[in-house]
Amino acid sequence: MQSSDDGLVTAREAADRLGIKLDTLYAYVSRGLLQSVTVPGSRERRYRAEDVERFRSSRGERGGPARAEALMPVIGSSICLIEDGQLYYRGHDAVRLAETATLEDIADLLWGGEFVRDAPTPALHRKRGREDRHGGKGPVDARLPLGLIERCQVRLAMLAADDLAALDLSRAGVIRTGQAILSALIVAVGDDGSSSQPVHRRLAALWRLDDTGADLLRRCLVLLADHELNASTFVARCVASTAATPYAVVSAALSALSGRRHGGASARAEALLHEIAERGEPMAVMAARLARDEIIPGLGHPLYPEGDPRAQALLGAAAVGLASARQSIESAGAAARTLIGQHPNIDFALATVTTALGLPVGAALSLFVVGRTVGWIAHAIEQYETGLLIRPRARYTGPRPAGM
Repeated sequence: MQSSDDGLVTAREAADRLGIKLDTLYAYVSRGLLQSVTVPGSRERRYRAEDVERFRSSRGERGGPARAEALMPVIGSSICLIEDGQLYYRGHDAVRLAETATLEDIADLLWGGEFVRDAPTPALHRKRGREDRHGGKGPVDARLPLGLIERCQVRLAMLAADDLAALDLSRAGVIRTGQAILSALIVAVGDDGSSSQPVHRRLAALWRLDDTGADLLRRCLVLLADHELNASTFVARCVASTAATPYAVVSAALSALSGRRHGGASARAEALLHEIAERGEPMAVMAARLARDEIIPGLGHPLYPEGDPRAQALLGAAAVGLASARQSIESAGAAARTLIGQHPNIDFALATVTTALGLPVGAALSLFVVGRTVGWIAHAIEQYETGLLIRPRARYTGPRPAGM
């Protein structure tokens, strides 16, 4: 592989050496598997030849077993860009949007159509005298100890059974269904479905927050709306590619979100922050976890080696808006950086905000579910419009028949 005197190669040269397309190269960069460097006096970015060689060797010279990250499918999308440590929604800086935008504004932007602000919350068929203790009225057996994810999925399944219009997979049809889904999930969180206020205002009323608290919820929802092809969003696109309805898309995405390596990370971070709030000693609590050979959740992100910009924005806003909690907010992040040298990510920041606001356990996951639903619907719309079925191939690594 030819390289310049400074040991750098162009994107095309790096892609050719790796035997991949440019889109795949850029995907590797976005996932932190390769790093690009700025060329002084130019907007062009290049790659260190030694890094490319090292990565090629790790993948196997002739396409042998690759690192798990290198097997991730790459799908073209115009919804979300993660580049140079920043997050963009359709070309707009997500952190800047979070300064003023509502989740409804982000739905307008990502869905490519108008979100009807005063659309009624869809009603379920109800049996007289029966209460659903797990979020709103509806024929759900109150004896079942349902968690948030299960409550959401049950509610969506019941709505889907009656909503034949959800079979309309045009953009306008999916936007209508998406609004119904979003409203249903807010009800599953605990809202009674009677308000036409913006989502953050409805949740603020549910949790009895003032304007400062409502504004922090708004920022959380906007910054959680989408994050490229994370596990739940990839699942959403796979299901959408089969032409299943948006109800099935979101229900499947919720299953992926429930995993401890995805949405479960915010729950673990929330538990950590509650423990710190009780003891008031973040360094001692975190050090004790390390001593027990446990991880400290909510730290580091492969796409943001210099720090998650969403977390920085949320923690900064929380420190300003909740002056009384500023010291505890800042000390928790500082203790984490001191102990393991990693920056807080969105899970840590989300847990910090919900804990500082005194919200009930599980509020962090509730915000994640509601906010990310906007992104799932956006990706469903995009996938429907391609008309393509997602069908990755496997790289076989088992024994081969004799003679092959």
